Amino acid sequence: MTFDEEIAEGLAVPTDGWDFSWFAGRATEERPGWGYVRLCGERLGQVGSVLDVDTGGGEVLAEALGLAERVPRTVCATEGWAPNYELASAALEPFGGVVTLVDGTTAPLPFDDRTFDLVTSRHPVSFPYAEAARVLAPGGTLLVQEVGAGSNRALYEFLMGPQENRDAEYLDVLRAQVAGVGLDMVRLQDALTRVEFFDLASVVHFLRKVLWTVPDFSVEKYDDRLRALRDHIAEHGSFVCHSRRTLVEARKP
Repeated sequence: MTFDEEIAEGLAVPTDGWDFSWFAGRATEERPGWGYVRLCGERLGQVGSVLDVDTGGGEVLAEALGLAERVPRTVCATEGWAPNYELASAALEPFGGVVTLVDGTTAPLPFDDRTFDLVTSRHPVSFPYAEAARVLAPGGTLLVQEVGAGSNRALYEFLMGPQENRDAEYLDVLRAQVAGVGLDMVRLQDALTRVEFFDLASVVHFLRKVLWTVPDFSVEKYDDRLRALRDHIAEHGSFVCHSRRTLVEARKP
């Protein structure tokens, strides 16, 4: 395919939800060894109520609920993007799930204090630790998989040039956040996982879908660097970078 054809293909793919099946054969990403969905399923089977923050299309929570020994009596989720809200509502309906459309990532969670036994989130844009602590019941558990600092740095620096690097401070910042909202850290794990793109269309779709990688991304703005990236893939067979995933498990005293 030509450069323009690859760009057009990457632009044509819908970005709703967190289904990444389109990337099969085009890109690969290793998963962290701890297995977030499995862990989430284990925790779900032990609680009576759960809130999933930034649920996307509800796919991850639905998969975890399907693995749980039993489904909690109360299943709630929040989502800030209307197209994902519709997808999540459909995905969680079989589990009695109720999805609330929220306004952005900074608004208070629309739930009473001490409501949930478990608060979860996989790859939130900006996880509201203070609000999560507020809605957790005493003895409740927080289980979050963060997109760690510097995730896919090689990709965004290829396009944007060198960026501020405070990656080494990231885990200490997380520890301070958790302690600062009155939660006890139970588990903190960090992993770099290999990501490989085999064509330019997959990169374009990824950058449209995972918006925080290159926040100001557009094909027009990054035309020269996208052409250079296509040349790199042609020469090396792929473009390799590394995502960073961080597991945070905490408990409310």
